[in-house]
Amino acid sequence: MSDAAVRAQALERLSEHLRGCTRCPLSEGRTTVVVGAGDPDADLLFVGEAPGANEDRTGLPFVGQAGKLLDELLAGIGMSRDQVFIANVLKCRPPGNRDPRPDEIDSCRGYLEEQVALIRPRVVCTLGNFATKLLSGRPEGISKVHGQPIPVEVAGVPVTLYPVYHPAAALYTRAMLGSLQDDFARLPALVAGGDAEASAPDAPHAHAARAATAPGADPTQQLGLF
Repeated sequence: MSDAAVRAQALERLSEHLRGCTRCPLSEGRTTVVVGAGDPDADLLFVGEAPGANEDRTGLPFVGQAGKLLDELLAGIGMSRDQVFIANVLKCRPPGNRDPRPDEIDSCRGYLEEQVALIRPRVVCTLGNFATKLLSGRPEGISKVHGQPIPVEVAGVPVTLYPVYHPAAALYTRAMLGSLQDDFARLPALVAGGDAEASAPDAPHAHAARAATAPGADPTQQLGLF
């Protein structure tokens, strides 16, 4: 079995574990856990804030109006959902779509980190403030850092963190939409590692890390998952 297949199986086991999670009170009001969806071997991982009503109902990330805009933005750079992986900081919907609370983020962040450790993307594109601040470890808001690649390490994986505005915010502000489109236009070069200014530092490291898992080994045991 290939390394990619082993990691895909480990990701599915994580998903099954997540569906029974009761780490925080959000589990009491959810319809379903929104684990994430897409290519488990993707070079590009999107991280949003939290599921909304549509996502809570379907169990899939970004299926409302913001999801349609995300699809359009991907199409604009010649990509589609089946080429990326989409997840959120929180896996359960906060009541009334309120902002995530610090304790909820703390309860869920380990799951996101495990997803990064298994997918091993080159680029993690954070959508909005919550995902950006969590994964960058910086206090700056999205308006200051959007479109600026940041070399970071997430769960032991060197990645390029690339903050952009959340599509939901861009639905209401046309100027923000233009900025979001401009930021998305740089993603193909970032993922390819061909933009000297924007690409991840020594981008092959992320993919070299994939090979560090021996063929047939269980990544969940190596990473201490669950």
